[in-house]
Amino acid sequence: MNFFASIREDVRCVFERDPAATSWAMVLMCYPGLHAVWAHRIHHWLWCRNFKLLARWMSQVTRFWTGIEIHPGALIGRRLFIDHGMGVVIGETAIVGDDVTIYQGVTLGGTGKDEGKRHPTLRNGVFVGNNANILGNITIGENSRVGAGSVVVRDVPPDSTVVGVPAHVVYQGGKRVLITDPHDVSDPLSDVIIALADEVKRLKTRLEKLDGEFQTARQEPASAFTVEQEESAQYRTEQTLRVDSVSMGEGI
Repeated sequence: MNFFASIREDVRCVFERDPAATSWAMVLMCYPGLHAVWAHRIHHWLWCRNFKLLARWMSQVTRFWTGIEIHPGALIGRRLFIDHGMGVVIGETAIVGDDVTIYQGVTLGGTGKDEGKRHPTLRNGVFVGNNANILGNITIGENSRVGAGSVVVRDVPPDSTVVGVPAHVVYQGGKRVLITDPHDVSDPLSDVIIALADEVKRLKTRLEKLDGEFQTARQEPASAFTVEQEESAQYRTEQTLRVDSVSMGEGI
């Protein structure tokens, strides 16, 4: 596909994904995400032909005008839509598939000074909410969604929705995913949560035991009192049956 055909394709995808787009002129002049993507294609062409300094310098100029930084070495697929775009950063070894949507403030970054592939891979159809951070050499599966403000540090299966810090799967294949094990969250505080859950379980077991002992202790006096009542009733019956017994008030 030539450069101008890709421009037409990119503009059409904006109309498909953004209801605020009302005319070709508006899209061409007022969408910095498109400008950054088009400029990146030139930068990447220069980068691949070893004009790396020129490519980096031009990418910095584009960053100044659009607020979007895409490293010339990044691989960008077709119909990438960066909505609003301010603050978006895409690292050198990042790979972005086709039909991906990225909102403002998103970072596709690394986690240190690792060599080689150190940035994320976004498969086709991925949606990334604003201010999300996807870090390291991880893969976001096809048609997955990353919630706004999430920090993703491990692979995401296809057709999944992840949220949180760190992000965890809440929907997969259109079905709600319920987390029953705190280890699944991989939160730095998960060990504390696990310890608290164990302590609550221990206290609950002890409380149930003490409650059982208390109920048993309450029932013992009641049983003894019942036996005493039965013995008193039997005694009165026996006294009534004796012929030599005298009732109260008789003989007066």
